[in-house]
Amino acid sequence: MPAVSVILPVRNAAVTIGRAVASVQAQTFRDWELVAVDDGSDDGTRAWLERAARDDARIRLLAQPAHGLVPALNAGLAAARGDLIARLDADDECHPERLAIQVDYLAAHPAVGLVSCLVGFGGDRSVQAGYALHVEWLNALVTPEQIALNRFVESPLAHPSVMFRRELVAGLGGYRAGDFPEDYELWLRWLDAGVVMAKVPRELLTWHDAPGRLSRVDPRYSPEAFFSVKAGFVARELQRVGGARPVWVWGAGRPTRKRAAHLGAHGVMVAGYVDIDPRKTGRAVGGVRVTAPAGLPPPDGAYVLGYVASRGARELIRAELGRRGYAEGRDFLMCA
Repeated sequence: MPAVSVILPVRNAAVTIGRAVASVQAQTFRDWELVAVDDGSDDGTRAWLERAARDDARIRLLAQPAHGLVPALNAGLAAARGDLIARLDADDECHPERLAIQVDYLAAHPAVGLVSCLVGFGGDRSVQAGYALHVEWLNALVTPEQIALNRFVESPLAHPSVMFRRELVAGLGGYRAGDFPEDYELWLRWLDAGVVMAKVPRELLTWHDAPGRLSRVDPRYSPEAFFSVKAGFVARELQRVGGARPVWVWGAGRPTRKRAAHLGAHGVMVAGYVDIDPRKTGRAVGGVRVTAPAGLPPPDGAYVLGYVASRGARELIRAELGRRGYAEGRDFLMCA
């Protein structure tokens, strides 16, 4: 049996599939299989993969009607024979040492269930500046602590960059379908269950930002979908570490209140808002008072959730709460 199964779901990627597959074939680590799941392609992708599978016995093609990404991913997981699962998308490419380095990392760190890596931005930074900034943020999260503390800000992992132990799927379940991003829900669920995730501090994947990428065009990847799916896991974390402390939300603007409103569906009531804008402080929003940072209770009397998403805001909030004796994770979390 191969040591690593690379799961590659694909639909209509005739232009890029050759590059992605070639990047796996060029790996210095040779003990792999590539499980390509063709999800109803009608552009020549399936024919290309059929030829590739005939030429290279390590490539296995699963052909199915167009059921969607989640069924394709789970079909790949079900067919995988390796103890380690690596992900790749049809428009991305691995660097030659990716599999070798990630396999070695998991062998040397038995407590780690999933390892990712730094990713290179494969796009036009002038046109896709927002995505480029996201990659910079993503690459700054390397240690298990950094990944865990930032998991409610945004997805802390690039999906095609991960390698994980197959036993996690058997014990905690695979991808779930719904009106949410399937990879983010999986990371949150596994982190909630105590899975340790880390990154190799090396760039081992080029993450291409194609105009048709699902994260750009599918409503399951909208900002609203991210806030909705994370709310339940934030509520569970509050039960674990917040105790009976009242929950305060940093940010009193309408976007922040809209993001935090998802918490109410999970029984989390907001005791107060914190804002640095003097025009908001001293007022009540929906019956909840808004106070300046100086009006916050001490850490033993409040748990703070930072929902302000503007650039640089998280750093300012972290610094201010740190000065007031709050510890991230224990007394506050960033959620946007």
